[in-house]
Amino acid sequence: MAVITRVYDTYAHARQVVADVETAGVPTDDVSLLANKHVSDAYDDVEDVSAAGSGAGAGAAIGGGAGLLAGLGMLAIPGLGPVVAAGWLAATAVGAAAGAVAGGLIGALVGAGVSESDAHVYAETVRRGGTMVTVRAPDSRASEIEAIMDRHGPIDIAARGEAYRSSGWTKFDPGAEPYRPSQAELERMRRDYV
Repeated sequence: MAVITRVYDTYAHARQVVADVETAGVPTDDVSLLANKHVSDAYDDVEDVSAAGSGAGAGAAIGGGAGLLAGLGMLAIPGLGPVVAAGWLAATAVGAAAGAVAGGLIGALVGAGVSESDAHVYAETVRRGGTMVTVRAPDSRASEIEAIMDRHGPIDIAARGEAYRSSGWTKFDPGAEPYRPSQAELERMRRDYV
């Protein structure tokens, strides 16, 4: 089984990836989405997940073909604070944060086969406003799923990591305060959030 992870600078791109991957026949149970809480006006000011009206939540079983996006809810991940999320990876990261597995989101990504170096960049990019989509796919379909995900303009993980490092960043810090975006960044992040 391949695990394919991409991060998008806008929620709209990530949402379209999820729709396209599900349309290609990937079961909803094999797709995850994790976004900075600021992608949603409804969650922007939430500091306490218990006050978020968590909706279906991260590990929700969505019936009737409703798809992953119908299960979006709020959960807390160290270093990210409240996030908008759904799917298996988000549920794993929450379990990790609760002590089931070491490392929160980093541990969940590494456990899924992402290199530790890339996991730190993915987590930092979500902290800074990106939306991450992770798909489990049979090895025989990995290239097809990668092509679908790549059509929507994911960030270049190596270039983004280098840009972060050139500004003094070394790795994702789960103890750091969640990122507070500017108004321009909020508009970019929220494009087409529903």
